[in-house]
Amino acid sequence: MGARDGAPELLQAPAADLASREYPFERADFERVRRLIFAYAGISLNDGKHNMVYGRLARRLRATGMRSFREYLDRLENDRAFAAVERQQFVNALTTNLTAFFREAHHFPILAEYLRAHAARGDLRLWCAAASTGEEPYSLAMTAIETLGPGTGVRILATDIDTQVLAHGERGIYRVDALGPCGAERVRRFFLRGTGANEGLARVRPELARLVSFAPLNLLADDWSALAAFAPMVDVVFCRNVMIYFDKPTQRRVVDRIARVVRPGGLLFVGHSENLADQRAQFAARGHTVYERIGA
Repeated sequence: MGARDGAPELLQAPAADLASREYPFERADFERVRRLIFAYAGISLNDGKHNMVYGRLARRLRATGMRSFREYLDRLENDRAFAAVERQQFVNALTTNLTAFFREAHHFPILAEYLRAHAARGDLRLWCAAASTGEEPYSLAMTAIETLGPGTGVRILATDIDTQVLAHGERGIYRVDALGPCGAERVRRFFLRGTGANEGLARVRPELARLVSFAPLNLLADDWSALAAFAPMVDVVFCRNVMIYFDKPTQRRVVDRIARVVRPGGLLFVGHSENLADQRAQFAARGHTVYERIGA
């Protein structure tokens, strides 16, 4: 329902929620946020996300001393000095990071099979394109060591648009209760348990950490310099549960660019609700949500 008597339209939320809000949050504010996060990160926010947006960005308003969403968004769009610092924080706040060790476990035997088949190359390069807090790239590293041995030449680039989660991944420290999907033997082999004040925490061992490097990368940016510095072409890409946040044209554009950096015969792993049915000229299905790069 539209606004009446010239009053700004407020986003629909329970009356109790609206009454308790620290800042007014108008429809125009939400639409500006939607436009900016799409421009910065390709994320398409639907109408059901307004409470999430308010909760996450209200923290940024407090941190920056802004008095309203309008003031915050005006500064973000028009104040270059402010935007140079805050734009990344804005993206970090609105990025969803859901991950776990060995998530979508059916992918890892397929990865191991590929690594064995190409072990003679010795310099296999893997790209984890949505690394979040590091569980996924370390799962790739564990698979590489289990398959090819601790001296493997496999290297993994872990990237994400969210710099805060990348810093977490690079530290490589996790709660022990988050390691369950690894299994007891992997935990013993690949992690160092904390003691004393660090009881309940575990750090990845150096032999695992040496396989993984972390770097920020926005899949929508013109410049994928972190990937170019890592390797001119990669053998395997894990880009899982990322494209669900993009509209169809953005999905096609991202997959087209990924296709240009994957060796023919290399593999692309996507999420359980994603598929590349409309890009058969570049990728052929080789398993559930696993695709092989075809052509030259």
